[in-house]
Order: sequence, then structure tokens, then C-alpha cells
Amino acid sequence: MKNVLKLVVVMTVVLAAFGCQPKRELNTRVSNTTGWNYFDRKTTNFQANEGVGNVYPVGMLPIQGGSFTVGEKDEFVTAPRNNETRTITVSSFFMDKYEVNNLNWNEYLHWLDVVFGAVAPELVEKAKPDHTVWREDLAYNDPYEDNYFEHPAFSFYPIVGISWEQAMTYCQWRTDRVNEMALINAGALAIPAFGELQPTDDEAAKEEWEQQTGYEMFSYEEVSPEDPEQTITMYRPSYEWIRDKFVFNTEKYLLDPTYDPEKGRRPFRDSYGEERKVKTADGIFVTGYRLPTEAEWEFAAYAPVAGPDGLTVEGKVYPWSGYHPRDMVRNVGQMQANFVRGRGDMMGVSGALNDAYVITAPVDAFAPNDFGLYNMAGNVNEWVLDVYRETTFQDATEYNTFRGNIYSHPVLGENGAYQVDSMGFVKIEWGKPEDKRDVLDGDFASMIDTDYPLDTTGFAEVKGTDPKLDPTDVLAPRVSKRSRVYKGGSWADRIYWLNPSNRRYLDQDKASSKIGFRCAMSTLGDQIPSTPLVK
Repeated sequence: MKNVLKLVVVMTVVLAAFGCQPKRELNTRVSNTTGWNYFDRKTTNFQANEGVGNVYPVGMLPIQGGSFTVGEKDEFVTAPRNNETRTITVSSFFMDKYEVNNLNWNEYLHWLDVVFGAVAPELVEKAKPDHTVWREDLAYNDPYEDNYFEHPAFSFYPIVGISWEQAMTYCQWRTDRVNEMALINAGALAIPAFGELQPTDDEAAKEEWEQQTGYEMFSYEEVSPEDPEQTITMYRPSYEWIRDKFVFNTEKYLLDPTYDPEKGRRPFRDSYGEERKVKTADGIFVTGYRLPTEAEWEFAAYAPVAGPDGLTVEGKVYPWSGYHPRDMVRNVGQMQANFVRGRGDMMGVSGALNDAYVITAPVDAFAPNDFGLYNMAGNVNEWVLDVYRETTFQDATEYNTFRGNIYSHPVLGENGAYQVDSMGFVKIEWGKPEDKRDVLDGDFASMIDTDYPLDTTGFAEVKGTDPKLDPTDVLAPRVSKRSRVYKGGSWADRIYWLNPSNRRYLDQDKASSKIGFRCAMSTLGDQIPSTPLVK
């Protein structure tokens, strides 16, 4: 008995030793390498921040990273062999819970119209989705072409007709609006004075504005509301001023050495009490919205969460468990995604519809996967960040796998100041050595299109039809540095393409009624807490 008690005491002490880790001795009060105090006005007054972690972005879910097997999970002899299996590790990241929808995109277009509509309408036009993606020569899709993007009936349906380039610009705009709001909430920036963008016919006000800003106002003629026979000269802030001074851009804000205290209601101050701008080290900015990498997207779709034994169940073919497209656990008998089950069967039989949507479905339709993400299979394919190459997974690194790096830098003018592009973003440039899109795969063979999509439609039975083509797929372009990967399968695809490991590609300036997107964001520092399984 004494030996048993002794063993219990020893085990308790051992467990306590492992369970109660000592407090970290590293701190932000005294340097552990020089012994000098931080925040000391008598010395250099170095400021050291601690505990600044990730800003959890609205609308996104935290995805704890880990290792998993990327690449094909099933084998079809006639399918493209462009997704070789390989074990890799993905860092933690954030992912949009839903695909970006029409309402989200119309909010973006509205902002562009309010800010640039009168002085640079081409920027608004450039951001509009391509309505013609709904056109098909032997289909009556006019109601979709006329109504899909604007009618409130489709508000929560995924945005389509958007190119990879348009999606990337949206990510930058979203980053700036979120960081601008963070500065406003912190009292470091005033709400933009959108009223300043309104026109005026007051010439004295025009001259005063030009003297204060150093910019010339934009002038134009319009019919007088009092006398239709007369015209009056109207003035509004110029495009150059709006681009350079009015539009907030995160990188521009951080790079600009000047600080206008009149724009801040309660500006940040340093330890001397002097006004200063917010810095990255203050930890109130999000790291930036972007498209997910292909590895991140595939990891998020499969949701490889470890079980009680600490091991991940491998062998998932779809974001849900098993091969069956119908739910066998939570919503028994219901379809788990929006896709085509067979030739001409888009949604089932009247009175007993299966997925119930002939084209796209709302972004919150169907059950989420184990990470809580909706429509990671079916509904629309989704753009990812990567440049397409057939052999990417053969050459890529074992962690944070990605093809498409371009190491750019801001463009500086003659006076050393940075330049901005048409949207007010900081303009960037790079040389040939910094462009890594072709790294390890820039030979002639990689430029030959050998990726023939699998025919899963039955159209190959028609005499004279090339059996290597899949009419449900967008036309495959020639592989180049502008070829971008999209994944997930769509409302017009067979179930084969709903396997998250399958990959296709399209030029980054092209769009389709079958491709949408969602945003991702990197995390900083420690890995985020474990992602709970969705029950």
C-alpha cells in the first residue's frame, strides 16, 4: 500500500512538472541580450510590443494547418495526371466561410462608383462582371444575363464572370477598407469625407480648394436647373487628388513618411507624447486578403482534422466522407453539393428535386465541411493563387507549397517618392530574376498543352466528336505564366471534378459562369488554436 501511495505521489509530481510550465522569462521590459531597458526616455526609448497576435478577420474561419497528402485521391485512366500525390505541410490561415457573393461585389462596385464614377468611370467598368458568360448559343439564358448580377433574388448567390485579375483587385480593395475601418475605430483616422466628392458651382470654393490641396479641380458643363437654355460650369475634386489623397491604401499609408494630424481625431502617440502614425507593430492591421494557394484550398476542402488518436483519416475523395453524393449522417438523403448527376440532369425531377438548383445556389446552401466551410465542392469552381504547371507537386517545397512568386518592389519617381496606380494602390515592378513563376519548369515541354480534360458527359458517343474534349469545361488555354489554377467543380460539372485534388486552369484575364472565388489570409506568429470539427 505504501509503495502504491509513493507511486501516486511521484506520478503527481511528474505530471505537475509537465503541466505547469515556468513563466516565460523573455519580456518587453528589459533586453535579454544587452540589459538595457525598453521604453526608457533617458536612453534611446526603444519601444517593444508584446502579445500582438492575429487580427481575426470578419467573415472568415481560422484553419489550423498541418501535414496532409496533396494530390489525386482516386484514379481514372483517361484523366489528366497533373496532381501527383505528395505529403506537405500547410501553415495555419484564415479562409472565407462562404464564396464571395453578388451582394459583396455590388458593395465593391458601389464604392468604386461613389469615389471614381464621375472622374474615372473606366475603373468602375473594369470591375464589372462579364454578363456575357451566361450566353450559350443553344440555351435561353437571357434572364441570367440580365438579372443575375443585380437582382436581389440573386444577392447571396456566388459572383461569377470574374477573372483572376479582378478577384485579386477585390482582395486588395477589401484589405484597404478593413484596415481603414481599423484606423477609424482606433481613433487614428477620420471617416472619409465623401461629401467632398460632390460637385459645386461655387468658383470661390474651387479656388480655395485648389490653394489648399495643390491640385486642380475637374470642371465640366451641365444644363442649368433653372434655365434649360443655359449651361453652368461645375467643379469637383480631380481624379488625381482622389487617387493620391482621398483613397486609403494600406501600403501607401505605411510608406508615406508624412503624417497629417488633422485626419486623426485621437492620433497615436509615441512615449514622448508626439503624434505618430499607426505602425505595423501596433497590430491593428489585417495581414491582407488574397486568394488561397492551391495547397491551402485543397487542405481546407478536405478538412483533415485528426481524430482522438491524433491521426488523420486519409482517403477522403470529396470534402465529405465516403463516395456518396447524398448525406448519410447529418441530413440523410440530401445532396451534399450542387453539380450535374448525369447528362441533362441539373437538379432532379419536379416534385422530388435533388440539389434543387439548375445553375448556381446560394453560398450558404448545403452542409458545410468539417472546418465549417460552405460549398468547397460544387456550386462554382474557385480561383486560387497559383500559376498552373502540370508538374508543380513534383518540384514544390514540402511546406506552404506555391507556384507564382514574384519578388516585387515599389516604383519610385524622380524625387524618390513612391508612385501609385489607377486605383491608388502603390505601383510595383520587378525584373526577370525576381519572376519565379517558371522556376524549375520553364522548359519548352511545359508550354505544350497536354492536359486533355476527362470526357464525363457522354458527348464522345456522338459521331465526329473529339473524345478528348469535355464540353462542360471552359476552353483550355495554352499553358503560360498567366495560366491560373481553379478547383472545386461547379453546378455544370460532373462529380469527378468535385474531388478537391483535381485541378484545371484558365488565363488570368478570362472569366466563366462556372468560376467564382473566396478570400484567404495568412496568420502570424504561433499556430492558431485547433479547428473544431463541425457536428
